[in-house]
Amino acid sequence: MTVSDLQEYESLLKAKRKLFEGLLSFEAKEYSNKVRSPEEALQRLLKANPHLTEESGKILLQRGTTEVPGGLVYNRDIRITLHNHSFVSLDQSLIFLRKIQADVLMIIARDGIFSIDSKDMPDVKPMQEAFRTFLKERYRYVDVPGNHFVHLNKPEVVAKIISTFLSKGESLKASL
Repeated sequence: MTVSDLQEYESLLKAKRKLFEGLLSFEAKEYSNKVRSPEEALQRLLKANPHLTEESGKILLQRGTTEVPGGLVYNRDIRITLHNHSFVSLDQSLIFLRKIQADVLMIIARDGIFSIDSKDMPDVKPMQEAFRTFLKERYRYVDVPGNHFVHLNKPEVVAKIISTFLSKGESLKASL
């Protein structure tokens, strides 16, 4: 191992320690699943996600809630909201990316959180460029109009793209 490898390893360990300490701290706090009426749960979801249509919100509630006496409770694990973007560095991601052997389809919504112009996700552009560089003909990038929820709000926008990608089955290759 080189000094650089050891420093990268140490950096990864520090990031993991920070993540686990945050999780332990969060779990030490009490959290209760509040029971909400279906309408209240829908309005809360739509308020938190203004790009969702009402129909899409109802679909998410079907998948993400459980009916209990008095209404609904969310199924999601609240710990997922604890973001730690330093868990894997960009350089580490690029090492993983080079090992991908399958064809990759990346559909990006123009007004979504992973768009090229995203200020919240500065690693998006270098990652997309890395996919192009390392995967070459096994990588397909498609930019579609819409936001993060385009697959829910307007599934017809992405359905044909996905169907076409999957129908080229004879060229799909992956090995373990």
